[in-house]
Amino acid sequence: MNLSFSAAQAVPAAMTAGNREQPVIHAPRLTLRPLRRQDRDQLQLFTSDRRLAEGTRSIPHPLPADAAASFIEAARAPDREEDVWALDGSLRGSATLMGVISLKALDRGQSQIGYWVAPAFWNTGLASEAVRALIEANPHASRTLFAEVFQDNPVSARILTNAGFEYIGDAEAMSLARGQAVPTWTYLRRMD
Repeated sequence: MNLSFSAAQAVPAAMTAGNREQPVIHAPRLTLRPLRRQDRDQLQLFTSDRRLAEGTRSIPHPLPADAAASFIEAARAPDREEDVWALDGSLRGSATLMGVISLKALDRGQSQIGYWVAPAFWNTGLASEAVRALIEANPHASRTLFAEVFQDNPVSARILTNAGFEYIGDAEAMSLARGQAVPTWTYLRRMD
């Protein structure tokens, strides 16, 4: 689950998310929609939770007061480096923000997927539904998707394998919330 609350790696200008229109994607229980400024308070609340932050590479803990607003503005910027969607359940009578999923364009027709769901919505299948919806929509027209999860998060690993991702190796990634490198599993999904 790699959602950047910090500067992301640069990609060629032709590949930046800002060069693509970010679609709204519908799934049975939720809508994936671009982040809105109105999401700030919920985003700040959810990402302030240590449990959530420690499951990501780039969400610090404690969370700075302006982090959510900055993240939303970066996600809305024309020159953004990744597309970020809110998991919005309001059309089905649920919360307007239950989590976030992102797709970062790499090069050679590849993208990296990242996601998190707020603890109040854990174990509800929302992450699986969001990942499947994003794969089906394939808004970057990617030939290959990558993802990584911390090895102490087998639930996220299972979400990926159930969505057709294959394990390709171990690595380590720095976790801002944990303040250390954490072992990861890396996954790949071919889209053709």
